[in-house]
Amino acid sequence: MRTDLLILPGYGNSGPRHWQSHWARLYENSSRVLQEDWETPRLAAWMERLEGAVANGAHPAILAAHSRGCALAAHWAAKGAHGRVKGLLLVGPSDVEAPDFPAEIRGDFAPLPRAPLGLPTILVASADDPYCSLPRARELARLWGAELVEIGARGHINSDSGLGEWPEGQALLAKLTARAEAPA
Repeated sequence: MRTDLLILPGYGNSGPRHWQSHWARLYENSSRVLQEDWETPRLAAWMERLEGAVANGAHPAILAAHSRGCALAAHWAAKGAHGRVKGLLLVGPSDVEAPDFPAEIRGDFAPLPRAPLGLPTILVASADDPYCSLPRARELARLWGAELVEIGARGHINSDSGLGEWPEGQALLAKLTARAEAPA
């Protein structure tokens, strides 16, 4: 089975030095789910774009999400109609429920789902992420039934983290893809 990679950036899209942008260039089976409005997020509009990308894909897909893209993936998976999506890689989730999270960036993505997402899921967290504390990332992994991978102090796991193509993340993607492609 061939699996495609759907890349879900967060607020502002991912710049050219972000690992998601590297992966978009590196994996020919990848596509970025583009949003009409990156700065004023609305969950329904972002969900519609994701649903369209899933429906129009040629193959089953893995979602590789970052920041608010993780909240999008969680909301989408919580609906239960997984169809062609076979796994979630959630990297550096934003805790949109945190009291100090900027309201203009939060949009209507809170509250986050509180139940297992029903798909093989790996949640990657940093010890010093300014947008999601490690204890909160652990809680989200537990709530969502995700395997938690803690990668030390890597900030928000974004362009500023200097990850480049992020080989460690590619290994996690390969692990998730192998799970998705394994015979049932």
